[in-house]
Amino acid sequence: MLYIRNLIYWLVLVIITPPMFLLILPAALIPKGANRVGRAWALILMWLLKNVIGLKYRVIGRENIPTQPSIICSKHQSGWETLALQEVFPLHVYVAKKELFKLPFFGWGLKIAKTIGIDRKNTAQANRQLIEQGLARKKEGFWIAIFPEGTRLPPGQRGRYKLGAARMAKMFKMDLVPVALNSGEFWPRNAFLKYPGEVTMVIGKPVAYDSGTADNMMSECENWIESQQRQIEGTGPFAAHRTNN
Repeated sequence: MLYIRNLIYWLVLVIITPPMFLLILPAALIPKGANRVGRAWALILMWLLKNVIGLKYRVIGRENIPTQPSIICSKHQSGWETLALQEVFPLHVYVAKKELFKLPFFGWGLKIAKTIGIDRKNTAQANRQLIEQGLARKKEGFWIAIFPEGTRLPPGQRGRYKLGAARMAKMFKMDLVPVALNSGEFWPRNAFLKYPGEVTMVIGKPVAYDSGTADNMMSECENWIESQQRQIEGTGPFAAHRTNN
């Protein structure tokens, strides 16, 4: 049954993505219109994950979400959070590698929805793109979501937290909102199969943009996220302690 449920998920994904992309085109003429269509696409997939796959989730700390646009600074373990953050947080744009824009329909939609595309092979260029595009998105009233480790990492692993999020926070006067999650224990990286269970997402209190240097802000964000990771990890079929056995 797990294979059949996953096949249904992927079939629906393939079927709905082209027409949703076509909806994005006229919606892009309206401020934030393309992003609202993109969110609708994500919510459809979240419904499938819950009701077809059986992959549910709970949120701890929802009351910590600020009322003003901020920068979401999230752990990244799977594709799940790219969908779930859109259901939990106000309308936002992601920071992503620009290579994704080449993907048919999905990537084209990302570009039209004003995703901040960066060149990860060129650090100096990536920093300029973050600042220039990020400032434009802020002026348009968007939140910004970034994965500070830069890529998806398996449960139990910790990458180097880059300073881009904190630098944007200080320059744009937007607080950082740290997010911990254990999605990779149910949806492994690059895996066809997703597994039933309950993902835990924990949202921390915002780190104020004027609370210290960019290094201090990112250090605070990193320490909080990783401390939460230790508390919520170990429940799914692909938890680190299980995959290591």
